[in-house]
Amino acid sequence: MEIGISTFVETTPDVKTGEVISHAQRLREVVEEIVLADQVGLDVFGVGEHHRKDYAASSPAVVLAAAASRTKRIRLTSAVTVLSSADPVRVFQDFATLDGISNGRAEIMAGRGSFIESFPLFGYDLRDYDALFDEKLDLLLTLQKSEVVSWSGKHRPAINNLGVYPRPVQEPLPVWIGSGGNSQSVIRAGLLGLPLVLAIIGGRPVQFAPLVQLYKQAAAQAGHDVSKLPVASHSHGFIAEDNETAASKFFPPTQQAMNVIGRERGWGHYDRAAFDAARSFEGALYVGDPQTVAQKIIHLRKKVGITRFMLHVPVGSMPHVDVMKAIELLGKEVAPIVREEISAWEDVQ
Repeated sequence: MEIGISTFVETTPDVKTGEVISHAQRLREVVEEIVLADQVGLDVFGVGEHHRKDYAASSPAVVLAAAASRTKRIRLTSAVTVLSSADPVRVFQDFATLDGISNGRAEIMAGRGSFIESFPLFGYDLRDYDALFDEKLDLLLTLQKSEVVSWSGKHRPAINNLGVYPRPVQEPLPVWIGSGGNSQSVIRAGLLGLPLVLAIIGGRPVQFAPLVQLYKQAAAQAGHDVSKLPVASHSHGFIAEDNETAASKFFPPTQQAMNVIGRERGWGHYDRAAFDAARSFEGALYVGDPQTVAQKIIHLRKKVGITRFMLHVPVGSMPHVDVMKAIELLGKEVAPIVREEISAWEDVQ
């Protein structure tokens, strides 16, 4: 059971003061968070790509590379790379470079992206949303498999027998598929034999169990070894010494961030009742003391089949010291509980 962190490198206004820290400061803070995550024994750190004012990481590979030489074992991944609006050759080169700097710890998490700012920014038509992803994923996987590439498609100029460099330390360079819970996307990942990441950020996490089974069925039908295909979750959460402290610190910035996005997407108002329901044992928020969060992760592993858990923190802007404390508690207290119980549980399966 792998345990780690994901972040979108938020720069939203402070709920109490209205102050907005600079993109530069938040980027430097995230590098420190990655370094700490490595020091406390976490397995993976993911940085999400966005192209808007309230998120600072438009280039996850650069952020991760800044931490690569200061870390020793933690895996470094995008969370996600918006592949539909990116050049797969450049994505592969960036993460192959990261792989070299980190000596084989880079991963790509490819997704369509739930935010669409990158499409007009890079000159893509949203009417081609699905076709762009399908075609660019095909090219990325071609690059993953071969040093010299010949490829042609509709939305990008063809490549005729050209080498792509640098080559990664890992052959092949890991590519995961990020999904918000769409059955078509999990079937695609299974058919391709690619690791799957589910964004479990609402509802009841156990409702994702059928999607995991659908993924495994597709992989098995395509002839892939299902036992070698990990399934990850990305879920919002926060850890403090006690449940009430965790909730009181995490709710205000989460409410602010969720309501900003909610207004853009037509969601209902996010209030404390919704927050408290989501942090119940069956809910999708992993907020509380170490024991509470550990038991929810264990439940997710046993009931859904998740083999990698990524705590997404913060949601909205939180004091850097609070985020660092949550990372420390996840690594030093939560992870040992989860690993010990899952190991014992698997021994009797």
